Amino acid sequence: MKSILIVEDDSSIANLQKDYLELSGFSVQIVHNGIDGLNALDKGNFHLVILDIMLPGMDGFELLKTIREKEDIPVLLVSARGEEIYKIKGLGLGADDYITKPFSSAELVARVQAHLNKFERMKERFGKKDDDSKILVRGLEVQKDARRVFVNGNEAILAQKEFDLLLFLLQHANRVYSKDELFERIWGMDALGDASTVTVHIARIREKIEENPSKPQYIGTVWGSGYRFII
Repeated sequence: MKSILIVEDDSSIANLQKDYLELSGFSVQIVHNGIDGLNALDKGNFHLVILDIMLPGMDGFELLKTIREKEDIPVLLVSARGEEIYKIKGLGLGADDYITKPFSSAELVARVQAHLNKFERMKERFGKKDDDSKILVRGLEVQKDARRVFVNGNEAILAQKEFDLLLFLLQHANRVYSKDELFERIWGMDALGDASTVTVHIARIREKIEENPSKPQYIGTVWGSGYRFII
């Protein structure tokens, strides 16, 4: 049974979501503020989080940042704020979906199931390794231990940081990372240079692995937010 955490300060909404999810075979826990949500995640083993943005104590965006530092599970943001800027911020912080209130409980259940299925497919795909720890995605083969990359059987020669950047995005597929986050993760806090280095390296990687770098199928740009590996 998959376990769902609902972080929602409106008890009536949370209970309605809980009822529909339980009828669909999920185990559900409700908390009503961000601090309790963080504590629940530390103590429990959840497969997905449904997270309201406007929360007392710690808002949904702040909690989402913390979740992404610790957990690799689907997070669905829900909010009455339908402005594009909120959606861009939420997705940019690593949310898997953004659902605007009001929405039907049936739609919520469908989205939860879709994201859980997608997450399971990703785990299965990236969990299949041979002796060279290969990851295969649509003609792209990345050999982690050998640090080699092949596109449709042809080797693409990547520099050290290009390989590190590609592998990081691939291992966190569909997560959006800003240039600053990627620079910190790959080059480190004390590295010389700035986030523009990331843009240059992304362009070089695309030239080497994309059939059409101007229309990438692997590393996508999320305007105003950053980059993600497309699954």
